[in-house]
Amino acid sequence: MSKRAVRDLRDLGALRDELRRAEAAAEAERQRQAAEQARRLREQQAFALAVGPVQPVKGPQRVLHAHQPPPPEPRQRELDEQAALAEALSDEVDVESLLLTDDGLGFRRPAIAPDVLAKLRKGHWAIQRQLDLHGLRRDEARESLAHFIRQAHQQSHRCVRVIHGKGHGSPGKQPVLKAKVQRWLAQRQEVIAFAQASGPQGGAGALIVLLASRQR
Repeated sequence: MSKRAVRDLRDLGALRDELRRAEAAAEAERQRQAAEQARRLREQQAFALAVGPVQPVKGPQRVLHAHQPPPPEPRQRELDEQAALAEALSDEVDVESLLLTDDGLGFRRPAIAPDVLAKLRKGHWAIQRQLDLHGLRRDEARESLAHFIRQAHQQSHRCVRVIHGKGHGSPGKQPVLKAKVQRWLAQRQEVIAFAQASGPQGGAGALIVLLASRQR
């Protein structure tokens, strides 16, 4: 036999061995997969025997609405403006010379007609919002009032009520916030007039405030 024939036989033998090894590996993989499938089946059967027959629970009839993100709000800017407005309201401003006491406590800007105060006391304008300052400390009341007036004016409200109390629960039975609220209101450019409320509207414990028309 020639050397070439011998070499060809050797190559065929090596190829046959390689095919046998590949078949053995494939068979081992098939056996492994079969064993794994059998194990999972045994586990499922064991779980079914332990739990018993079950039925799927019907889910509630729910409608999923698309989420609508809230509109962006300039919260930090509003907080900064509120702080600046509250700090701008001074307790030291003298407004007594501007208060009219001929027919009950009242205040009006020079450009406002005198009969406006009478109309305020008589309820000519409907009260659209009110702020109750009972129980608030001075700084809390000042900040709340600044925010309230600013927001009411932004919402184009013209007539609001500010309840400062009659002072029955204060030391000396004196209305602590009454004079301060008058000073604070007189410093707000949105406020063009205010008058002491009539009896049904709160009497000496409240002020009826008229706000300027908002420029559009």
